Amino acid sequence: MACRDQTGDGDIMPITGNRLLKTGKNPGENPGENPGKKSAGADSPLWILAQKIKAYGKLVMFGHTIFSFSFAAVAAALAAKGMPALSKLIWIMVCFLAARTGANAANRLIDAEIDALNPRTAGRQIPKGEIRKKEVFILAAMCFIIMLFGAYMLNWICFALSPLALFLLVFYSYTKRFTTLCHIILGATCACAPVGAYLAVTGRIALTPVIMGIANMLWVAGFDIIYAIQDIEFDRANRLYSIPAASGFRKSVLIAAVFHTLTAALLFLLGTMEPLFGPLYYGGVTVITVLLSTEYIIVLRGGNEKINTAAYGINQIVSVVLLVTGLADIFL
Repeated sequence: MACRDQTGDGDIMPITGNRLLKTGKNPGENPGENPGKKSAGADSPLWILAQKIKAYGKLVMFGHTIFSFSFAAVAAALAAKGMPALSKLIWIMVCFLAARTGANAANRLIDAEIDALNPRTAGRQIPKGEIRKKEVFILAAMCFIIMLFGAYMLNWICFALSPLALFLLVFYSYTKRFTTLCHIILGATCACAPVGAYLAVTGRIALTPVIMGIANMLWVAGFDIIYAIQDIEFDRANRLYSIPAASGFRKSVLIAAVFHTLTAALLFLLGTMEPLFGPLYYGGVTVITVLLSTEYIIVLRGGNEKINTAAYGINQIVSVVLLVTGLADIFL
């Protein structure tokens, strides 16, 4: 087995053995910490429940819900040419939240062994023992059942396509084990949100949700490539696939930049296709283009220490801008 060297120039570095290799020290190993010391009320049922809820929120990355929600919400509003019927809106939200929560829970379960050995992720909830694998499995299964039922309540085409969406929601977590296209597959999985929301309202496919889906896919794939840069050494040592591990830092940044340039272009194209969009939307897409450019300035100047800010912080703002300006132009 082989993978590319750290320079990303194409030289091959042999990797042997089948075991995952742990590198570095676990985060949070602070010699000054006293693990036996508990805060007042730490044994109370309410405190335990609060900590459990907090752990589950971190497990499924609830704060990242905004990423594809903006595309889904704008797609639903475009399909309805305004506010969708309340019943449609409720079931779209149920499907969206159940799908992304189940997918993230499944991802943490599938990657539990890898997370335990990666110094960057060893502090996650399953490796730390805060949440048991059985609990996560039950959570993911319940979410997927709710998603399938929600699709049934929407219309026949959503229900018919829901097994494909379910497959992608689980499958993408395995792709880093065999292909550098894992970033694209993650993006394609997220692209189900705007396409599904449009189908939920209209019951038919159209060019608008396809363009939105491709833009969503390239956007997510781009910032996922940036996020993966911080795991280059670990991925190479453990025979995991990613564009950064295969191509190195600079080529990966270039590929991500191409994806995000295409994202901005598609969002501008969408504005020309949809008469409901006007100055507010175009202003929002302009701001998004500036934000995406800022992302690369942060990455190139800040290195690994600024990866989270670039990959997640900036793109959370991108989501909010798209959501606010897109909906504002549709409703105002």
